[in-house]
Amino acid sequence: MVKTLTTSRVTVAASRPASARKAVIFCCDQNYLLFAAHAAAQISALTLNPDFDICFCFCERPVVLPDSLAHLNVRSCKIDVGDRFKGLRLDKGKSHDVYLRLALPEAFAGEYDRILYLDSDVFIQGGDFNALLDLEFAPYPIAAVRDNSQWRTPNRRPKQFKVLGLPTAKYFNAGVILMDVARYNEQDLLNRCVALGTENADRMIRHDQNLYNSVLLGAWAELHPTWNWQFTWSSRLFALQAEPNLVHFIGKTKPWNDPKAELSPRYARAMWQFAKQHFPEAKAFRTTDVPWAPDSAKTRKSLLKHLLSGGKFARLLRRFDHELYVIL
Repeated sequence: MVKTLTTSRVTVAASRPASARKAVIFCCDQNYLLFAAHAAAQISALTLNPDFDICFCFCERPVVLPDSLAHLNVRSCKIDVGDRFKGLRLDKGKSHDVYLRLALPEAFAGEYDRILYLDSDVFIQGGDFNALLDLEFAPYPIAAVRDNSQWRTPNRRPKQFKVLGLPTAKYFNAGVILMDVARYNEQDLLNRCVALGTENADRMIRHDQNLYNSVLLGAWAELHPTWNWQFTWSSRLFALQAEPNLVHFIGKTKPWNDPKAELSPRYARAMWQFAKQHFPEAKAFRTTDVPWAPDSAKTRKSLLKHLLSGGKFARLLRRFDHELYVIL
């Protein structure tokens, strides 16, 4: 690692210098490296002339890509935030690394103008990532996709807002966040989130997703759901119709841990083929290749849910003229 940048209380050491003014960034450890690498490889294959870096960021434990993926030219970055996140609540078994995405704009303020943060549990199917990173969404610091809890009922008040006594506002999923680095830092979003989280540590329900939403309270730009299609059994068929660019496996069920076939088997097949080629030491996924039977209770329940919510989903998608349309 070569030390490349130091900002107030944040130090970054990178494997190589930045080669662009924009970046797609994953924050992961070695346990999730396979899945982040799979998504990075999908983005690389989709983008002929990328004008962005792909970065893997970590805190304590370094992530090491196999030599077979050297062609991705991933920039590996160790970020040291010191005690910046001390006092924030943690789920059992988690470390403060879960808050790392909060610090990305401060960490890379001297190198990147735009950052697209992505969770590792995603599957890339399409989309122009150059164009996405070029979207304008002033005056807001971030653009994101509404959380699926508000897809059918956009006026639903999030549970965290009730706990904190906040009014109803649109609420986004933090698995995909497009960040304007300058505006993010000018609006002091990192420190505002940390302050709220430490002051209300005993009342916070999740990690940084609720911090972001509680601080911004709707002051963010809304992206088309195709950029963060949050996969659930109740929107499984709509995903086939919408053909989203990015599928996000929210919840505990993942393509590599899906013994009840809640997801389409094709996701696990693609990831497992990638694992066998580049991560041969990976253990077999806990999945089944048998899809739901057409007459199963799951199929009937899913069809009924789709039938009842079809109109609401259509209204959600009609709010956008095209997939690069931003609602301010």
